[in-house]
Amino acid sequence: MNELLARLATLKELAAEVAASSIHRHEMRVLDEHEVVAVLASAAHVQRLLDAVVIEAVGEVVERTDEPVTEGRMTHRFGCRNVSELVQRATLVSPVTAARFEKAAKAVRRGVSFTGGELLEARLPALRDALGDGVVGLDGALAIAAPLMAMGARASRDAVLIADAELAAGARGEGVDAAPPACADLLRVQSQVWAAALDPDGAEPRERAAIHKRAFQLGAATDHGVPVRGMLMPEVAAQFQRICDATLSPRVEGVQFLDSESLDAEVPVDPRTQGQKQHDVLAMALGVAASSELLPTIGGAAPTLVVTVREEDLASGKGSAHVEGTTEPVAIASAQHVACSGAVQRIVFDNAGRIVALGTEERVFNRRQRRAIAARDGGCVIPGCGVPAGWCEVHHVTEHARGGPTHTDNGVLLCWHHHRFLDSSGWMLRMNRGVPEVRAPLWHDSSLRWRPVTTSKTRLLNAVLKT
Repeated sequence: MNELLARLATLKELAAEVAASSIHRHEMRVLDEHEVVAVLASAAHVQRLLDAVVIEAVGEVVERTDEPVTEGRMTHRFGCRNVSELVQRATLVSPVTAARFEKAAKAVRRGVSFTGGELLEARLPALRDALGDGVVGLDGALAIAAPLMAMGARASRDAVLIADAELAAGARGEGVDAAPPACADLLRVQSQVWAAALDPDGAEPRERAAIHKRAFQLGAATDHGVPVRGMLMPEVAAQFQRICDATLSPRVEGVQFLDSESLDAEVPVDPRTQGQKQHDVLAMALGVAASSELLPTIGGAAPTLVVTVREEDLASGKGSAHVEGTTEPVAIASAQHVACSGAVQRIVFDNAGRIVALGTEERVFNRRQRRAIAARDGGCVIPGCGVPAGWCEVHHVTEHARGGPTHTDNGVLLCWHHHRFLDSSGWMLRMNRGVPEVRAPLWHDSSLRWRPVTTSKTRLLNAVLKT
């Protein structure tokens, strides 16, 4: 057996013993806190060293696959399509991780000269040394290599070597600022700064590529919804992320109950996935934009979602509705949502389909009413939500279709999500002399008490002063 393979076999036996002692014999539980941290640091150091071995091996696979003739490639001899497939089979990692190993290997491997056969210098030699010493692992190697490699030939070799040396020194804790060894995220930031300094025009080609590839497309409607695909420009994605962060970030205050007995009530857990939350933020943003009167008009009116439904179906809650712009029918709940927060116009057809009566458009809560309700409620009234008033819709507590007036005594603020799914969420709303009250689901509040709610600073201050 080759000496390298023999040492790895010995290391594997030792690692198996260490794993058995910590996993099967629970030896970790007898350690104190400092010892647990020491184990964590030592195991991570070993992991970084093993990352270096894997990266070096992947580099050899890359080298031996770089052949013009298919039969001469290492991947072909092992029955694999490419380097990634061979790495996946040998290491049992995912395609994403295999690609990351391959990218790191290309940055630090030492190629062979075609003419003399001697070893060439690695593209990032200082990073290669840091990798071999266990200073950085796969994450750290890619954090340094990715920005520097992306510059291509736009920066001189000497300049790249200077950046490589400085970043490797920072990873070792030997940088000019004498800071402790940098983690992968900090190394990535530092490498990006070096790349920006060495290649001030580097953002321009990336900008051109982003402009060319930008896209947002709606797929064909399915029974489960409408798929989307595309590519957002970085600043557009960042803007959407900021909106998501502002809307979804945990609020210190949230919606608070006014009775002193439950001011410290536990905030309910949001059962939505992150993807569902971001979908609802997008729906909310589209609704705010459409009602802002800043968008171009269609047919002389603001871009309004048009939903058609039979009046008897809307009243009974059964049947289906149709939304202009999609062929798939939607649930009556969608029509009820639009009817509650938008405008309703009644159009009467005879049996042959002729329009025999055309009602005037009934707009719901006007701007003055919205401002007053916002001052009273502060934001979405469902406890723990925290969506601000400007992003909320006004909900008729007693439905407009059932005779509920468009009056501040019958309107409360709800975010898009809680408005759309109020009937199925378990939360109950009622108005008590013009003040909204909420009853939580049984799983959250076994007492099933009705409680006045608000995030209005004025109303909360008034409640505190009364206690």
